[in-house]
Amino acid sequence: MDETSDEPPTSAVILDNCHFSQVVFNNVEKFYVPGGDVTCYYTLTHNIVPRGKDWVGIFRVGWKTTREYYTFMWAPQPRDGHGETAVQQQIQFKAYYLPKDDEYYQFCYIDQDGMVRGASVPFQFRAETEDDILVVTKQGEVEEIELQNKNLLKEKEELQASCAGLQKQNTNLQEELKKTQELQNALESLRSSTEKLELELNSLKTENKHLKELDERRERELHQFKEQIEKVTSEKESLATRLKTALDHVDQLQSRVSNYEKEMENLVHKDREKTEQLDSLKEENRQLCMSITQKEEQKKEIGQCLENLKRTESSLSSRLQNEQQQNSDLTKELEEQRHLLQILQAKTKESDEENQKLRKENDTLLKHLYQTRDVSSISVSQAQAPIPAPEAGLVFGNPYYAAGANLEARDAGMASMRKCPICDDVFPDDIDLSECEAHVQSHLLECPICSETFEKSNRQVYEDHMFCHGLE
Repeated sequence: MDETSDEPPTSAVILDNCHFSQVVFNNVEKFYVPGGDVTCYYTLTHNIVPRGKDWVGIFRVGWKTTREYYTFMWAPQPRDGHGETAVQQQIQFKAYYLPKDDEYYQFCYIDQDGMVRGASVPFQFRAETEDDILVVTKQGEVEEIELQNKNLLKEKEELQASCAGLQKQNTNLQEELKKTQELQNALESLRSSTEKLELELNSLKTENKHLKELDERRERELHQFKEQIEKVTSEKESLATRLKTALDHVDQLQSRVSNYEKEMENLVHKDREKTEQLDSLKEENRQLCMSITQKEEQKKEIGQCLENLKRTESSLSSRLQNEQQQNSDLTKELEEQRHLLQILQAKTKESDEENQKLRKENDTLLKHLYQTRDVSSISVSQAQAPIPAPEAGLVFGNPYYAAGANLEARDAGMASMRKCPICDDVFPDDIDLSECEAHVQSHLLECPICSETFEKSNRQVYEDHMFCHGLE
């Protein structure tokens, strides 16, 4: 085998772990003449079992791994098998694949696993010189040897020339072999392609027959289709009229759907606004809770306000849930709520007017209270001075007007009295003015949003007023 065959098995072997004594190389020359074939003799000991992928390679001295071979030959298997006795083997390396330099080389036996099992002594590829041989001869023998050397040199030159010619012929033959192999490969590919084309031709022929049969069937079907088309055209005309009416109806439905979508968007927007109002109410509720802690004197009244707010929140949340579940009825409820809003707005206007009147009365009452405080410190002579008449427009009148008018009775020993404008309770003069104001304030309800005041007897007006704030 030559070097163009498959690559042999190699490994990055460590030389210390190799077993060089399992294969012994025999009759290794110190020099091999370049240009000639080299026969390698070796002995397989009983310690090695030869396998099919064992090989013998020529390595340059100083190699480290089995991948550094120069050339190789597959090791032949023993004919009689291999037992406990040693077996003599030989391999011939062709001159064309041998090294051309004068470096030192050696034979190595490599097994199937890429491990070295034996190595020879080093040798060179060069001709022996006269310095290498020391021979004692006579004069006559010297002349004969010189003639023989001349003849040998001529034969050597002729052999070298013939060897060079043979090498050229070998290279040409190898190139021709490569070309022939390429041509054979091309021929095989062409044969395979022709076979494929023939198969395709046969399949195309069968398909052509099948297509002709299909064509005949399709012509028949076309004739049937033409008859069906005539029927379909008549049906199409009738369907076209139906389509027009259906499209008109669809347009009407689409317009209705668009209107419904707009109404739904409005309802969703209102729903969001109401949720925002709920959040604002919750925030107001939290602020009211904060104010309750600061106003210990008004815990009971503000507690009632909070209960009312919670009721309104629960009613609003239930209404919102009902509105989300019953979107179809929202329009009717919104109209009712608008009607209620108009009524509540009218009531709020009335309550605002009443609140304005009450504020005016409260202002006048406070003025008179301050005046009565001043009057208590004034002497009796000053008490006889003319007292201004009560202001017009007060709903409940000035409760301290009578006290101012009866200052003369104070000189006679009558104790001055104070009267509540709401419940008509009378307070003695020794009670502080702040207690009177607290008593009057206990009859009133104050809005936590706009600070308007309402009498407790008009609680429904106060609740309607708070409900209007919730709807804003």
